[in-house]
Amino acid sequence: MDIQRLVSMANQIGDFYESYPDQSQAQHGIAEHINRFWALVMRQQIAHYVAEQGGTGLHEQVQKAISAHLKI
Repeated sequence: MDIQRLVSMANQIGDFYESYPDQSQAQHGIAEHINRFWALVMRQQIAHYVAEQGGTGLHEQVQKAISAHLKI
């Protein structure tokens, strides 16, 4: 899948959790959603994008969630 599409989808998930006052809880929620509903290959692509290319275009909270909590 196109990485920019994945970035857009991940940011939409992040937008939902933006209002959470507990940032740790928000990161867990973002990662849980991605882990539950994204195919393994999509999770691998976005994790690689963050780790190897810095995750340009991803919201900071989404980058942190992917780095810390994504299951690949």
